[in-house]
Amino acid sequence: MKIYIDGKFYNEKEAKISVFDHGLLYGDGIFEGIRAYKGRIFKLEEHLDRLFYSAKAILLNIPLSKKKLMDAVAKTCAANKVRDGYIRLVVTRGIGNLGLNPFNCKKPTIIIIAGKITLYPAEMYRKGLNLITVPTMRMPPSALNPAIKSLNYLNNVLAKIEAIQGGVLEAVMLNHEGNIAECTGDNIFLVRGGQIMTPPVSAGALCGITRQVVFQLAREHLGVDVGEKNLTRYDAFTADECFLTGTGAEIIPAVKIDGRTIGTGKPGEITTKLMEFFRELTTHEGYPISK
Repeated sequence: MKIYIDGKFYNEKEAKISVFDHGLLYGDGIFEGIRAYKGRIFKLEEHLDRLFYSAKAILLNIPLSKKKLMDAVAKTCAANKVRDGYIRLVVTRGIGNLGLNPFNCKKPTIIIIAGKITLYPAEMYRKGLNLITVPTMRMPPSALNPAIKSLNYLNNVLAKIEAIQGGVLEAVMLNHEGNIAECTGDNIFLVRGGQIMTPPVSAGALCGITRQVVFQLAREHLGVDVGEKNLTRYDAFTADECFLTGTGAEIIPAVKIDGRTIGTGKPGEITTKLMEFFRELTTHEGYPISK
């Protein structure tokens, strides 16, 4: 595997960053998880828009233009012969000292990894996930805005630990008001009476790229506008369908939460259709890896 670091490619064993990099010391940095399908990088421009917004929010100056960063992502995929895979793009604050002050870091570090990812077993996409609600709450937007896709994922990691210890692969996280925020790494959607609902960003949910694709697919193919509203566990218990979305997860159904069967206990009709529409979209849309 060839890893991109600050404009150069390194073999996997030789790809290293400084122990004084503030991304390592303090989680001071941002990232994007991106997918490639059939030789095209899906929603690359949207991912980079979010990356640059995150950078602006934390006063981090990315030393490449958006176009040069797009080309760097494509070159990393080409160097690794990745046509269908997962890309992790990381921008850290860079090398500094042992103090928090980010202005002591002179130059950000850019890392691009192109490989594979499998978040859930294939059978879960056919049968659906079992979810539990975990005690770890989602970080409130007033503490760290979820629109910033930062390297600070310990909140999510703790919730993932609780999910695994609870015998499931994924967990629902609530916010400080007791409303559903998101899962440990995915957005969550509920369907009831043909209406599709998802928590608003203000509830603590990331403004996911795949989340936005679902908004688009629902409107174009089902004639339905997704409703953004505060949702509780009760709404999940009484939903007809439930599904999760994320770049790594794509669209995956959930059929049980906290011991309650969701709908029929099988992936629902709307969920199944959205999965099909999503797969079809990825076959032809995206930034070409090789021109």
